[in-house]
Amino acid sequence: METMLENNNNNIFLIGPMGSGKTSVGAIVAKILAKEFHDTDQEIEAGTGVDISYVFDVEGEMGFRKREEKLVTAITQKKNIVLATGGGAIESEKNRRCLASNGFVVYLETSLEDQVLRAKPSGKRPLLQNVDPKKKLQELMQKRKSLYESIADTIVKTEGHNSHSLAKQVIENFDAHRNSQP
Repeated sequence: METMLENNNNNIFLIGPMGSGKTSVGAIVAKILAKEFHDTDQEIEAGTGVDISYVFDVEGEMGFRKREEKLVTAITQKKNIVLATGGGAIESEKNRRCLASNGFVVYLETSLEDQVLRAKPSGKRPLLQNVDPKKKLQELMQKRKSLYESIADTIVKTEGHNSHSLAKQVIENFDAHRNSQP
């Protein structure tokens, strides 16, 4: 029977703000480590048949967060996966518990300037619609930073790095964490 500690060494969960590279980095990490890759936003879109902005329009942010929480709860029970979460997934206490207790949590810390450059308003970024993106991203970071830090097993700073370099850092931190376990 697998212990929780063994299960914790099996999964990698990427958290961080929109535009931090969770999806890009996660896909590379999963490929290198031969793990199954999941992205909560992509899975919500696949499950509903519509894009995230439509879910927000019809169900509101609360409806989206309920879907996200249900998905995070289910996916974090899997083994040998890499999961890229939505930027706001950590706002749910249940999600934080599921992530922290079922895998190695990597916080991709990204500067506000990089977020603004990478997370341009689009149909994929409903929280940035009809607002000043920089102001909104700053507001979200103030609200979420301590939540990211509270469950992170490691923090990887993204500034000045491309996705492949970040994936390498994630894997190095994951290996170091696994090797430090009894």
